[in-house]
Amino acid sequence: MTTSAIEVESTPAKPSPTYDGGPTRKRRQDSGELESTTSHVEELPIGALPLPPVDSKHGGLHRGLSARQVSMIAIAGTIGTGLFLGTGRSLAQGGPASMLICYAIVGAIVYVTLLLLGEMATQYPVAGSFNAYATRFFSPAYGFALSWNYWFNDAVSVASDLTAAQLVLQYWTDRDTWVISLMFWVFLVSVNSINVRAYGELEYWLASLKVITVIIFIILGILVNVGVNREHEYIGAKNWHIPGAPFVGGFGGFAKVFVTASFAYGGTESLGITAGETKNPSRNMPRVVKFVFWRILLFYILSIFLMGLNVPWNYPNLSNKTTTTSPFTIVFQEVGSKAAASFMNTVILTSVLSAGNHALFAGTRVLYGLAVTTPPQAPHFFSYTTPGGNIVGVSNQIAWLSIGMASWRFRQAWIRQGRPIYEMKFRAGWTWPWGPPFVIITVIALILIQGWSSLAPFSAVDFVSFYIEIPVMIVMYFGWMLIRPSNTHPPLPATTTPVSLAHRIKERFWKFHDLVDVEVVDLIRDEHEEDDADVADDEERTARLKGTYRWLWRVYYLVV
Repeated sequence: MTTSAIEVESTPAKPSPTYDGGPTRKRRQDSGELESTTSHVEELPIGALPLPPVDSKHGGLHRGLSARQVSMIAIAGTIGTGLFLGTGRSLAQGGPASMLICYAIVGAIVYVTLLLLGEMATQYPVAGSFNAYATRFFSPAYGFALSWNYWFNDAVSVASDLTAAQLVLQYWTDRDTWVISLMFWVFLVSVNSINVRAYGELEYWLASLKVITVIIFIILGILVNVGVNREHEYIGAKNWHIPGAPFVGGFGGFAKVFVTASFAYGGTESLGITAGETKNPSRNMPRVVKFVFWRILLFYILSIFLMGLNVPWNYPNLSNKTTTTSPFTIVFQEVGSKAAASFMNTVILTSVLSAGNHALFAGTRVLYGLAVTTPPQAPHFFSYTTPGGNIVGVSNQIAWLSIGMASWRFRQAWIRQGRPIYEMKFRAGWTWPWGPPFVIITVIALILIQGWSSLAPFSAVDFVSFYIEIPVMIVMYFGWMLIRPSNTHPPLPATTTPVSLAHRIKERFWKFHDLVDVEVVDLIRDEHEEDDADVADDEERTARLKGTYRWLWRVYYLVV
């Protein structure tokens, strides 16, 4: 992918004395090409995540996910119960205006976050993704806490999704639903243990059903609003002017919607976890990052806008402790669909299975990344894979915050070490240099605003559920600082000039933290180098788009 150069307003920094990439790489200044060396291969830099060769003892991860599958994995990870059910609660608690504004704001934040993640994932398509980047560019101790926390969330998610499947199944039967959930678990584990393509194909078709459902909903929502409904009445914006609307519950209601909005967008960050197993990542990751989220945002904003128009915020059972009615079901019923409830329960069931499949995939990849990082942050046996390349088996805001911090340090390292911007395989030029601080500040604000909903009135259970992961991560951070190997700190840059006071302070401070020094972090290792398969993939796509049937191929790529 060719991109234009951008200007970065910063004082030109001298290239780092270790810019050659450490003991395992050196840079040829005359041609700009990278040349591998074999000396001191065992001395891996902090946070390096090597992918073992496929024929090694451990099997390694395979690059088997196509752009089509990765795109749908991103959509599948986002469109789910948060949209189908969570929006009903948002509408009831905050009203149509709060819902539309909150989902738009969170969507914009997540979009910038995804661009930052895309820059790193394209440059370094490794297992573990944003967890790996936090370890490599920010702090190994923080990356350790983040990765184990994210893995725990995924492990719990698999269990909770299978439990949710039982609740959905009770719509049809209440006899031995646990048996069906057990069968679902066996099925998901089996699919994930075959190979990554099997996982990708399952996710593709599960996501396709959700996408088709949303498209149908948008079309029907427009028809219902203009009068194709049971009352044969034009609705327009009437529901925005009923008592209590368009803002319900004031700022407290607005804050509550932020909670469900953040939950609904959760999963987009795990797109980067697929980078280590994506075919031709230098081309496919930028395509996915740039186009997929706009489709997700379009689905969300259009769907939510139509919900607010067609469904009043005080609709019976829209949200309470015992029953939740999906706005999708309400709109389907308005056009006279008698099977609407059954159809939506089927879609929700597939969404639950997709969420469980996604969590199982993401959790195992995070665990793999922990086992192969340097120094290891999980037992070595977690790096073992099947011959097919698979292993069996904080909240979203913390993940987004971590991406912002890792991206900030990554960009600083890139500039300070003198690497030209054009060497980046993908960059979102319009987010330089404000992107990372924007994500960090806004996500922190999101975390604080969400807690407001548990303070007025105060709910100890909700407060703990919102913030329990923060003290857990702090404990794990300092735990790693205590048990870490003594040689995990890279040495400070050598200097022949008299040691300054600032250098001495930095040297003393270095003993009490493990923030990665952007002056010396290795920017060469793990960069993806295109192989014959990548070149062939590019040539095949180019030939299709220029051949006799180029318009059919354009439609094909657009649809799939």
